Amino acid sequence: MRIARYAVDGDVSFGLVQGPPDADVADLVVAQLAGHPFTAPEPTGRVDPLPAVRLLAPVLPSKVVCIGKNYADHVAEMGGEAPPDPVMFLKPSTAVVGPGDPVLLPRSSEHVDHEAELAVVIGRLCREVPRERALDVVLGYTCANDVTARDHQKADGQWTRGKGHDSFCPLGPWVETDLSPLDLRVRCEVDEVVRQDGRTRDLLHDVPSLIAWVSSVMTLLPGDVLLTGTPAGVGPLSPGQVVSVEIEGIGTLSNPVRSR
Repeated sequence: MRIARYAVDGDVSFGLVQGPPDADVADLVVAQLAGHPFTAPEPTGRVDPLPAVRLLAPVLPSKVVCIGKNYADHVAEMGGEAPPDPVMFLKPSTAVVGPGDPVLLPRSSEHVDHEAELAVVIGRLCREVPRERALDVVLGYTCANDVTARDHQKADGQWTRGKGHDSFCPLGPWVETDLSPLDLRVRCEVDEVVRQDGRTRDLLHDVPSLIAWVSSVMTLLPGDVLLTGTPAGVGPLSPGQVVSVEIEGIGTLSNPVRSR
């Protein structure tokens, strides 16, 4: 089941994206839901062609919890060592944007990188979730781009400024609920040139382990998002480019890049 958040006729709704998984976007429709997907929403009966609506970020999280250094090949390309435990940091909710929204390059940064990632959307309030029950608290999965001002990150010695600029967390195009996160292809293209191409089976800490780890520290709320790390191939973005994150079984998230 693909759950989208979208705007049409001035209203914002959740809806079910319907059509074959391999269908062109132009052939898909979205069936409006009454309420939000964290309860038991019912269809309203309204159905719109997907191209006739504006897709938004599929959720508005209270927080975006991110994991760094979670693919060995990315750790190697950054010149570090794989840590024994997950490296956790936060992005503010104000960093979240949706499909088609621009990634805005800060005037104060000269090096902004893309980082394609599988995003986990939490479905219910939870804390101290055992690893063996971790997937029970998941609503579904979406594509994410952990955009990073690399020079800010290096200058500060910690990651809040470099990761937290407005527009630095594109999410979308929708949440896929019927999916296993254990072996999915994660790709990133910039202007249709492949930059990253990895698989979630290579995560140093898999999704159930990450949910257990994060929830041992903080309470997770419905709609919170967990970014799971990025494979090798991160690289710079320039104004005028289009960056796309594609994850097997979910779809493609594309965003133009502009100067602020």
